[in-house]
Amino acid sequence: MPEQKREQWGSKMGFIFAAVGSAVGLGNIWRYPYLLYSNGGGAFLIPYFFAIFTAGIPLLLLEYGMGHKFRGSTPLSFARAGKKWEWLGWWPSITSFIIMTYYTMILSWAINYIFLSFNQAWGSDANAFFFGDFLKLSDGPFELGGMNWPVFFGITAIWFINWFVCYKGIKGGIEKLNKILLPTLIGIIVIIVIRGITLPGAALGLNTLFTPDWSKVMDPMVWIRAYGQVFFSLSLAMGIMVTYSSYLPKKSDINNSTFMTAFANCGFEFLTAIGVFGILGFMATSQGIPLEEVATESIGLAFVVFPQVFSAMGPLGTVFGILFFICLVFAGLTSCVSLTEAFSAAVIDKTGVSRKKIVTFAVLGGYSISVFYATGAGLYFLDIIDAFINSYSIVVVGLLQSIVVGWFIGAHVIREHTNAVSIFSVGKWWEIMVKFVTPTVLIFMLGQSIINEIIEPYGGYSMKALLIFGWGIIALIIITSIILSKRPWRNKALELPKEVE
Repeated sequence: MPEQKREQWGSKMGFIFAAVGSAVGLGNIWRYPYLLYSNGGGAFLIPYFFAIFTAGIPLLLLEYGMGHKFRGSTPLSFARAGKKWEWLGWWPSITSFIIMTYYTMILSWAINYIFLSFNQAWGSDANAFFFGDFLKLSDGPFELGGMNWPVFFGITAIWFINWFVCYKGIKGGIEKLNKILLPTLIGIIVIIVIRGITLPGAALGLNTLFTPDWSKVMDPMVWIRAYGQVFFSLSLAMGIMVTYSSYLPKKSDINNSTFMTAFANCGFEFLTAIGVFGILGFMATSQGIPLEEVATESIGLAFVVFPQVFSAMGPLGTVFGILFFICLVFAGLTSCVSLTEAFSAAVIDKTGVSRKKIVTFAVLGGYSISVFYATGAGLYFLDIIDAFINSYSIVVVGLLQSIVVGWFIGAHVIREHTNAVSIFSVGKWWEIMVKFVTPTVLIFMLGQSIINEIIEPYGGYSMKALLIFGWGIIALIIITSIILSKRPWRNKALELPKEVE
């Protein structure tokens, strides 16, 4: 496949939609609102915006710059910058493959809950229904239990959509999907937010959310959580943004696109938080209980608390239940497709095999693994693997990227490239962030995770489970990355194209 024929986005907005669609995921809806609430309310915005400018935007610009300058997926871009760095490109690409195997399970839950919302089948005890009747949890990660067929069929549907979209390519598949789903997602969220803030008791939730607790600003862990949220919510260190930017035309405003993506993602998070806490305020008021008893994060918020809210809303709750879970599916799909593309593009670049064959191979491989998440042990697999990937794999990749680009490839090389194709220039502050500030913060985050793991092993799981599904998966990713980096590239793949259309 000649480099001149590398696929491209149909328009700049198509790229922005895809990048924002990747960044806007489940964490924006069920993690950020609780994080804002539990870390100082309005005061949390100080470390949050500080983190955006000192880590989020610098790393996003780094990844956009690498992909656009070196015109390849993450492994190809790093290999073109220096063959010895190729393994650092495979690490996030393989991580994306692992993430999408369990991401499909969560989207399967959301699909099922769309249909369950029609008659609010979760009944009076949404917690018991979700963990018992719906998930049919086994006693631990080493007891698979039976196959959960509703979850299995949902996983199958998501993987088919993944395959269909990526099979169609960049312009005909991923760009079209995001142009439809992202505006629709934002529209539905606006409807939910408007209803949420007009519910009786919404003021309680909003006042609690935004009342600043300035003492929290002095807590180092609050700053670490702010950095963590910005880092993870922008789809950094997963190979996605490097890959997406490689499909941009030669003359593209990289600097402007970076800021647009970052602030669009932050705006969506903020909007979602308003809606979520308006609804939680209604829940607390209607049940006569403190807000902290209903405020939670992660799957508990989406599949336990919100179903209880929809039940309390009466007939209108059915409509908003359907809309909410459609939101989860749409937000997840745009992210899931980007994960699939990050891995597939790497293999396509390495081998020169056609997109249709590689995407089909990747989807079949991922699907065969995802089937295990449809068992009674699926939630345990997800819990351990996701925790270790977020705490260790992604953080280390971000750290290594900032060090390698900042100190070896040369931060000035990337900055000069993006400035040359952009309307406004980024100053040397960006180089300082990439070389000093971002690595320092990520080292601290990594150190905290390791210390916490030593003091109290994650989730109360057995050491055997953590070694196999936690540390074992991380080791497998690293080893596979090194092995793939030793394999030869297709003919002349490492040569930069002389001219890009």
